[in-house]
Amino acid sequence: MASSGIHLTTLGHRIRHHRLEKGFTLDELGALVGVAGSQLSLIENGKREPKLSLLQAIAHATSTEVTDLISGEPPNRRAALEIELERAQESPVFRQLGVAPVRVTKGMSDETIESVLGLHRELQRREREAIATPEEARRANTEMRLRMRAQNNYLPEIEKLAEKHLKAAGHVQGALTHRTVSIMAEKLGFELIYVNDLPHSTRSVTDLENGRIYLPPASIPGGHGLRSMALQAMAHRYLGHTPPTDYADFLQQRLEINYFAACCLMPETAAVAFLQQAKKDRNLAVEDFRDAFGVTHEGAGMRMTNLLTQHLGMSLHFLRVDATGAITRVYENDDLPLPMDVTGAVEGQRVCRKFQARAAFTQQNRTTEHHQYTDTPSGTFWCSTQTGASTDGEFSITVGVPFDDARWWRGRETSDRAVSTCPDESCCRRPSAELTERWNGRAWPSARVHTHMFSPLPRGAFPGVDDNEVYNFLGRHASE
Repeated sequence: MASSGIHLTTLGHRIRHHRLEKGFTLDELGALVGVAGSQLSLIENGKREPKLSLLQAIAHATSTEVTDLISGEPPNRRAALEIELERAQESPVFRQLGVAPVRVTKGMSDETIESVLGLHRELQRREREAIATPEEARRANTEMRLRMRAQNNYLPEIEKLAEKHLKAAGHVQGALTHRTVSIMAEKLGFELIYVNDLPHSTRSVTDLENGRIYLPPASIPGGHGLRSMALQAMAHRYLGHTPPTDYADFLQQRLEINYFAACCLMPETAAVAFLQQAKKDRNLAVEDFRDAFGVTHEGAGMRMTNLLTQHLGMSLHFLRVDATGAITRVYENDDLPLPMDVTGAVEGQRVCRKFQARAAFTQQNRTTEHHQYTDTPSGTFWCSTQTGASTDGEFSITVGVPFDDARWWRGRETSDRAVSTCPDESCCRRPSAELTERWNGRAWPSARVHTHMFSPLPRGAFPGVDDNEVYNFLGRHASE
């Protein structure tokens, strides 16, 4: 019989299952089908592939069909355990240990096999975790950032998908309502439920079996969170995501669900029309775009990175910076000089002190946007910065463009100007010669290391998610 992708171990278990159901010994069935019992034993143990004619004879003798014998499903729970153990012991990870494989016998209990399988699963998990080093995560993030930069941070397929489902839910214009989000969930076969015991490592949990999307209390209607988190949870289903295979896949999925949510909150057709009119009026402003669609300042700024280059022909940069000056989120396609580590990663690096993204924290009035021109080795850039605060501390959101494009933005008349020579360390990273001489040998600073250097990569099918906590959570709610 030609190889057709049938796993011989599963085939052998199914033949043994039907033989035993009929009460035949190996020799008795062998006599019926014209082969020695020893030959049948090799087939049942997955050591030999039977010819089609022999399979047909076995099926006839055991009163079954060939299609049933070659099914890919184990015939029972015991067989499933034995097959999983055999495959685990064939893996390169296990073989590298130099440990002899466990030989399964009839007298071995299911509990014993399950215990050994538990060790194999933990071995595989630790191997995956070891592969996903912080360096790999940063490289994957950098590759994704550069890839998105090359395509103007624009994903047309997701844009079309979002507008299709918005139309189906009856959304026509204006800010997306909570009711419309609920209708979208219903059309997808899900109900939105708010709970106060959501696992701390998740933003939402989707119960695929019972058709529920669990969200935290902070997202109860009236808050921005419901729309964004619910849309992100639904995006996994719309986009056909499966458990990520590695950290790069995880990051790509995160990018896509965030992109889908942004497309729903600020639909392409309406958002582009708004931005084009604002440009025509020479009155582009993040705060106006934010208020027109009822989103956060950060969400509006990030959405501009999707649309301004593609539809208005304008390059730009976006920065989210914490109070220490460390970059937590970034996009640029206007060649703004940004700090980066040896892997090319920008996140976690500190921006120049002369950038408005850091200088804004010293402003007394933080209720409005602050504007600034910054001369850099790569040219002059104009930017608009707004500060804010979260449970993680203060942050700033900056959207900026090259000097020539500042003419389209409100705030272009600002007289604030700074000069940055970074990455030259004398710009803002090293003290003046006078201070160096004054304190040399008289001070001992203890350096603070960026926390991202020590942050362990998460575990489980979805990085960052505690699987046990999620399963316990679903166990509490599934029957309610």
